[in-house]
Amino acid sequence: MDTDCIFCKIAAGDLPAKKVYEDDQIMAFFDIHPKASVHLLVIPKKHIATLNDLNTTDSALISKLVLALPEIAKEQKLEGFRVVVNNGPGSGQIVYHLHFHILGGKQIPTF
Repeated sequence: MDTDCIFCKIAAGDLPAKKVYEDDQIMAFFDIHPKASVHLLVIPKKHIATLNDLNTTDSALISKLVLALPEIAKEQKLEGFRVVVNNGPGSGQIVYHLHFHILGGKQIPTF
């Protein structure tokens, strides 16, 4: 846990979040600055700053997280959805705790 990381604090239960999924390794909650009518963040509870910081010891965790994405979207009744991962300062990553955005509903931004 990184004591300065907002997502670590959410994962530890020290900060509130509107959770939609949680198990011992990952959690999903609504983004407080949504970019679509449904905008969820899915995080590993383990602090990993960026995709660049992943290593082979994280394989099972990341596999579990990625496989959970469509299940979480289905629970939110999303027929279609987009998954986005920002990686580093050039991508717009603001919180340096690896997180996946699930965007769905009526206002999915287009590229």
